[in-house]
Parts: sequence; structure tokens; C-alpha cells
Amino acid sequence: MIINPQQKEASMQSDLEQLLKLQVIDYDLGELERSKDYLPDMMENLNREIKEAKEKLESARAAFEEAELKRKNLELEVATKEAELEKFQKQMMTIKTNKEYDALVAEIDAVKTVISDKETDLLHTMELVSQLEEQIPEYEEQQVRINEKDAKQLRILQEKIDSIGDKVSNKETERNAITSTVPRSTLAIYERVRRGKGSDVVVAVRKRSCSACHNALTPQRVQEIRRGNKIYTCDACGRLLYWDNSHSD
Repeated sequence: MIINPQQKEASMQSDLEQLLKLQVIDYDLGELERSKDYLPDMMENLNREIKEAKEKLESARAAFEEAELKRKNLELEVATKEAELEKFQKQMMTIKTNKEYDALVAEIDAVKTVISDKETDLLHTMELVSQLEEQIPEYEEQQVRINEKDAKQLRILQEKIDSIGDKVSNKETERNAITSTVPRSTLAIYERVRRGKGSDVVVAVRKRSCSACHNALTPQRVQEIRRGNKIYTCDACGRLLYWDNSHSD
């Protein structure tokens, strides 16, 4: 059977259209494969955020309990020392010698120093307790907010992971349907370039150049590509070239 130029041109255009569709499918398949790596990473980040919010709240609660216990102990110690001071001050009324007086004054000064130090520590502890009392409700609200937001995102990501297998299977079915319509020689060129270049196997001519590597094309080659009676590749990068009437000049 003799194929006239018009039929040959139509056949080449059809092959290019199929290769462009194939390129989109291969890109989608690549994205699905990449999602097998980055979706679990995203889930791990969300779980980490949930864990950190929980640990932050638990740490604040533990610090509050510790500070409260310290506050109570310091108050008890101060009260004990104040009672001791009061006892020493009463003894001042009963001493009879200078030696007893000097010894008691030393005891009183020592107790006052202890009281002063413990009151300073108590003041700092009370400030910490007050600070934690304000922070804990904020951390509780933050944890609830993060849990709700991240739990929703985790469900969405898990659904995406669960659906990857079916999506890949569907895309492979589409791919097989297209590859069965493309001549083996043409498909071989496409697959070779895809292995070497990855995505963007079939690219348009832009400003009389390959739109991928920007290698300038000769006027004759531009006209040949424009006629579309044969599939041409870029001499520089090897990608398949096609004429796009909507964007080429």
C-alpha cells in the first residue's frame, strides 16, 4: 500500500500526540514513585510535631508540680526558721553574760541570713509557678490545635499512600494502551531519551530553538519539524522535537 505524504504527516502527528500523552503519564508515574518517599517523611514530621507539643505540655506540668512542691517546702522552712528566730529573740531577755549575748546574736544573724536566702529563693519559685500557670493553658490549647490539624493531615496523607498502588496500576494501564499504538522504533527513541534525561522527553520548538536546552536550530530543520512528516531529535540534547502552533514562531 502506498502512503501519500498527507497520510504520513498525519501519522507522525498522531505519534507525537501519543508521545506527549505518554510523557504526561510518565511524569505522573514518577510523581507517584516519589510520593512513596516524601509522603512518609511528611507523616513523620507531623507525628514529630504532635509528640513535641505533648512533651512540651508534659514538661511544663512536671515543672509546675516540682515548683509547687519546692514552694511549699520553702514556705515551711521559712516558717520553721522564723519560729527559731522568735525563740532566740525571747532568749535575749534572759541572758546574763556578754558571752551568752554574743553567741545568741551570732545565732540570730545566722538564722536571719538563712531566712533571707530562702525568701529570695521562694520569691523566684513563686514567679516560676505563676509563669507556668499562665503557660500550661496555652500549651494545652496549642496541643489540641496541633492534634486536630495534624491528625486531619495524617488521615489525608495515609489515604494518599493507600491509593498509590491503584493509581500506579491505572497509569500503567493507560501507558500500555498508548505504547501499543506507537511504532517500536519511535518508542525506542522515546525510552532512550527518557532514561537519559528523565522528564521533558518531547519538547516544543521555541524561538527556533529546542525549548529544553535552547540549542538553536537551522532554518531548514525548523521547516522540517514544522511539516511534521518525520520525528526529529535535538542534536544537542537528543530530545524529541515538535512544532507547537500556539507558541512557536
